[in-house]
Amino acid sequence: MTLASVGTPSSRLGPVRQTYARQGDFPPVARAFVEVSQVVRETGLLRRTPWFYAMVGAAITVAFAGVATGFVLLGDSWFQLLMAAALGILFTQVAFLAHEAAHRQILSTGPANDRLARVLAAVVGMSYSWWDSKHSRHHANPNRVGKDPDIEVDTISFLEEDAVQARGLRRLITLRQGWLFFPLLTLEGLNLHVLSFRHLVGRGPVKARWAEIGMVAARFALVLTPIFLLLPLGMAFAFLGVMLAVFGVYMGASFAPNHKGMAVIAPDARLDFFSKQVRTSRNIRGGWWATVLMGGLNHQVEHHLFPNMSRLHLGRAREIVRDYCATHDVPYTETSLWRSYAIVIDYLNRVGLAARDPFDCPMASAYRRA
Repeated sequence: MTLASVGTPSSRLGPVRQTYARQGDFPPVARAFVEVSQVVRETGLLRRTPWFYAMVGAAITVAFAGVATGFVLLGDSWFQLLMAAALGILFTQVAFLAHEAAHRQILSTGPANDRLARVLAAVVGMSYSWWDSKHSRHHANPNRVGKDPDIEVDTISFLEEDAVQARGLRRLITLRQGWLFFPLLTLEGLNLHVLSFRHLVGRGPVKARWAEIGMVAARFALVLTPIFLLLPLGMAFAFLGVMLAVFGVYMGASFAPNHKGMAVIAPDARLDFFSKQVRTSRNIRGGWWATVLMGGLNHQVEHHLFPNMSRLHLGRAREIVRDYCATHDVPYTETSLWRSYAIVIDYLNRVGLAARDPFDCPMASAYRRA
């Protein structure tokens, strides 16, 4: 599987073999980011838009109030599962805001954004310190082997060398991981909560540990108490399951299309910032509805180039970046949402082939002999 050809659909890649983009695969465009950022800055696209985020926050708050009202009015009814699904969607929207606050997109100062992000992450039920460390490493080295935590193995293998080493249940999953990807996302919400909990109670350093523990604990108390107090036990567990499943699928379906199946960068490659960010990111077409649905993650190229840019300005920045890439012959990848899912599934299935028996997979056999 050749991933050095950025943006090429996996279905065209021929035999299963994985190479990495190296320094020679990227033309020297060291001044690209300086030139593009100057145009973006002069256009005013780096200005904060607090009024926009105030409107988004108000809309989410009203939606939460509506769900709470519906929960009380419905009472002992299986229609409560609709309220559970709505909560899963709303918590994902709050997660988008936490992501933007962490990137300094909302408020005027870094400390104020950090405080807001920590509170919003707690509303979602996640540790901000855990997520911020992980996400910062991803932004610094997207799709770089050994540096990007988002391509490290975690049930799903994103690299063939990880698929080769799969054993037991994980091997069975890896062999069909493309088709299992979205079903497995139903467990991602629970996984995010568990990882956050482990981080908060672990021995490693955690900034504002007790503040986060207190806020996350209060969040779960506020969410779980009415569910198990007002609903029959079986319905309460069903409610919780639907809420977590919708949250996990929505989160995964919003983040997965952005980098999976794009160029994988070798550990020793030396790339300029512009090439590294543009060639490893994929945009999703769709206009305003995609921006609302994905919290601005549909403009992944622009978000990686200007992580502190307001969601409201990413669409205009897209026009500037696209024009620059076209002028300088830099591949700029953009596709539909459904096509991106097809690419991700195909990519994961091809990586998963490395978990076959070594007698069936020459690459795996060679790897194990090494």
